[in-house]
Amino acid sequence: MKRVPEPELMDSEEQTLAYAHADFEESNSLFTREFLERFEGLAGSGSMADLGCGPGDIAIRLANALPGWQVTGIDAGENMLRRAREHPGYPAVADRVSFHLAYLPDPTLQAGGWNALVSNSLLHHLPDPQVLWNSIGQLAADGAAVQVMDLVRPESKLAATDLVDRYADGAPEILREDFYNSLLAAYTVEEVTQQLEQARLDSLRVETVSDRHWLVSGTL
Repeated sequence: MKRVPEPELMDSEEQTLAYAHADFEESNSLFTREFLERFEGLAGSGSMADLGCGPGDIAIRLANALPGWQVTGIDAGENMLRRAREHPGYPAVADRVSFHLAYLPDPTLQAGGWNALVSNSLLHHLPDPQVLWNSIGQLAADGAAVQVMDLVRPESKLAATDLVDRYADGAPEILREDFYNSLLAAYTVEEVTQQLEQARLDSLRVETVSDRHWLVSGTL
C-alpha cells in the first residue's frame, strides 16, 4: 500500500486531551521494556532526550527506571507539553525531567550532548524522515544509546482497519481516526532500513517487535 502522509503536528485541545487520557500502556510498556533490556549496561547517570515526547508518559517511565538520569522531553506542540506537565507521574520526577518546545531540526539543541536518544511514533508525522535520523546523528554523544519505535504500514487499508478495531475498540473516535491515519502514514521496515543507510547510521538496526511496530536500536 502506498504511504498516505498525515498532518505533521497534532496539537489541538481535543487531540492532546484524548492522547493524555488514552490507554497506551501496552505500547509504552513495550518501548520502555525494550530500552531497559537492550541497554542494561547503561551508565548510572547521563542525559536523555525523548524526541516527539507527546504527553510525556515514556519520558516519565524512563526517568523512574533510571533514577540517575536527566530526561528532556522535546515536542513541537505547546498543548502536548502542557499535558506532559499535567501527567500525574510528573511531580515525582520533576527535578530530573523537563519538557522543551522545539521543532526539528533545531540548532539550539546541544549537538553531541546526549547520552541517550529515544523517540516513539514521531517518524510517521514528518514530511522528511531524514529530519529525525539526521537530528539523532547530530545530537548523540559518542556511544549514545538510541531507540526509535513506530508503526509498521499495513499492506492494505482493510488491514489498517482491522488493527484499529483490534487495538482501539471502544476508544474515542478521534483516537481511532488518528490511529488509522497513522498506520497509513507509517513506514515499512524496508523503508526505514534505507533511511538509516542514507543517514549513515550504520550501527543502528531495525526489526519488527509486534504486529504493528518496528524498532530501531543501537549505539552511536
